[in-house]
Amino acid sequence: MVPPDTTVSSLPHARWWRAGVVQAVSPPGVIDLGPGYLEPSLLAVDEVLPLYAEALTEFGPAALSYGHNAGAEPLRALLAARHGCTAEEIMVTAGTSQALTLLCTALGRPGRTAVVEHTCYDLARSIMTDHGLRLREVDADSEGVRPQALDRALSHGDDVAFVYLTPTFHNPTGTVAGVSRRRELLAVAARHGVPIVEDDAYAELSLGRTAPPPSLAALAGRRGVIRLGSFAKTLGPGLRLGWLEAEPGLIDTLTNRGQLVSGGALNHLTSLAVAMLIGDGRYDRRLAWLREQLRLRCETLVAALRAGLGESVVIDRPAGGYFVWLTFDPWRSEESLLAAAERAGVVVAPGSRFGSADGTHLRLAYSLNSPDRLAEAAARLAAAWRNEETLR
Repeated sequence: MVPPDTTVSSLPHARWWRAGVVQAVSPPGVIDLGPGYLEPSLLAVDEVLPLYAEALTEFGPAALSYGHNAGAEPLRALLAARHGCTAEEIMVTAGTSQALTLLCTALGRPGRTAVVEHTCYDLARSIMTDHGLRLREVDADSEGVRPQALDRALSHGDDVAFVYLTPTFHNPTGTVAGVSRRRELLAVAARHGVPIVEDDAYAELSLGRTAPPPSLAALAGRRGVIRLGSFAKTLGPGLRLGWLEAEPGLIDTLTNRGQLVSGGALNHLTSLAVAMLIGDGRYDRRLAWLREQLRLRCETLVAALRAGLGESVVIDRPAGGYFVWLTFDPWRSEESLLAAAERAGVVVAPGSRFGSADGTHLRLAYSLNSPDRLAEAAARLAAAWRNEETLR
């Protein structure tokens, strides 16, 4: 298989990789392991470049019209075939964040409760609280939320809007729930009549040779589960394109809201462009290549950290996604570890940002840097944290 050429270094694009154009840029000399971004050379510039011309040639004026409220049928049909559902169970969104925002307005209201894992994606938490939802955290283990804990959380008798879960390549911990655990969680939520919002942004980025278990949505036949997917992590977040899987009745409710009735599909031309990429197999070839690139980066970072830190830190090698989760001895201070990393010129994400997990944790992203830079970052961190421990 010939990998796609995603190199941009031969062109002067780097002049635009700066604050004011992209969301965040680290100062020179700093290695940023904080955000869940793809390295610029991994973004799908060459694959995306011809797609708009292809879509405009194929669809003509229809590509520049108001799109069907639920999203263009060609993309919805392709997504439905990939995920074992019907096009009527697919709604095109402007990404996971926009989809979650839409669900918070449609299913929630200020004062209602959202049940979340005790450690989960921090910006999803922000979206929920921005809409006035109260968060109730539940305990988790190496497979995610414990069914008994979820049962207790849903037994309070108050007004729960939904349960928010990431069972596949969890952010930030990287955990994966097995099929039995997934079925148990589905049974608990169904018994209480509470829908599950399944954030599957990283589901297509397995680092192993074995595919992850079926999604909660697939196991439940989309009954009582709303699955969120995204092209942000596989092609590029600048596309602002994702999708939502749910029962047809909920799709109808969401697509009949004023925003969509007024403006039509949320990203119509881009939807048609990406449909061109999926339709002839180019997207799957891209995924295979990207998984290999991410696997190399993950293995490099984990090996370098383990070589430098030994058994003083538990380093969880993820089965997919973008992140490595570190667990330190409880007496280690998150504040001092972050300060030592900053002095070493490396940015990492504090575990406390993601909720209330016991102990001291940090999240490191391997997606944004080359293997060489990841090895350098690990060496800097190991030296800084060993020195910090010695000075204690």
